[in-house]
Amino acid sequence: MSASGERMPRLLALVPYLLARPGIRIDEAAQDFDVTPRQLRKDLELLWMCGLPGYGPGDLIDLSFEGDTIVVTHDAGMSRPLRLTGGEATALLVALRALAETPGVADGDAVRRAIAKIEDAAGQARPAGVVVGGGVREGARAARTRETVSGALQDGRALRMRYYTASRDQITERTVDPMRLVIVQGVGYLEAWCRRVEGVRLFRLDRVDALTVLAEPAAPPAHARPTDLSDGVFSARPDQRVAHLVLDPDARWVAEYYPCEELAELDGGRLRIAMRYSDEPWMVRLVLSLGGDAQVESPATLAEAVGRRAADAVARARHLMSISDR
Repeated sequence: MSASGERMPRLLALVPYLLARPGIRIDEAAQDFDVTPRQLRKDLELLWMCGLPGYGPGDLIDLSFEGDTIVVTHDAGMSRPLRLTGGEATALLVALRALAETPGVADGDAVRRAIAKIEDAAGQARPAGVVVGGGVREGARAARTRETVSGALQDGRALRMRYYTASRDQITERTVDPMRLVIVQGVGYLEAWCRRVEGVRLFRLDRVDALTVLAEPAAPPAHARPTDLSDGVFSARPDQRVAHLVLDPDARWVAEYYPCEELAELDGGRLRIAMRYSDEPWMVRLVLSLGGDAQVESPATLAEAVGRRAADAVARARHLMSISDR
């Protein structure tokens, strides 16, 4: 999970935590949240500027520091228990049902009990306010794909799929031998032997455009081994380069959606990140798609490639305009 993705749940949990422990030392609180005291102070400084919308400074969260201890003197309503939105409850149920149907789950009864509790509470979930990035469509497609893949795993059948590879902005046809379904950080993946590349690959379920169960049995080779996911899906590779980007507020979602490292909060709500990439054309497309809300600090070769592509696009637009004016 990116640093921004880890920080938000921590910020939401901090005020109720501090209300229950008035006068706790900063280093003790930092240890409980598994962050450094310096990071916790940064979180508290940010919380100090949060509160109810449309009101004045008196409605913001207020904290009192005495030496190295913290006391919340005004919680701005953040003492209320957090509730799942309808969309969050649905996403969690989809993930748990996928886990329950995954062969080899150690404690299936615990998963089913969790599903029952969430289904019981889902009726009290408040409606989701905003859906970003087509989450509803993505969830429904991923759920249908999961059901098909789960059936193929149980029956031991190979699959033919049409798959979108985001890193190359490319759709390919593949025949795969399913090995297992996994869920990493809330995202479902099919791990399978890909006959096209002759290797084990992870396929995001929400990027499968079409899927057909074949009559032939799945037969991954004996040397095919499951991927080590202890450090997540994405791991650093020697062939990867690192882009240092500065994101304007409207582009901060990049730090949540793609694996990257948050380096620094900048003025005006901007964010400096470090992001690994293997394919430069894909990285160029990503930066250009942000429409000026991202600036490349390094490497220089990436900044130059972005500049060339942007200049070419402007030149083509001017050429087309000149033709239309004739």
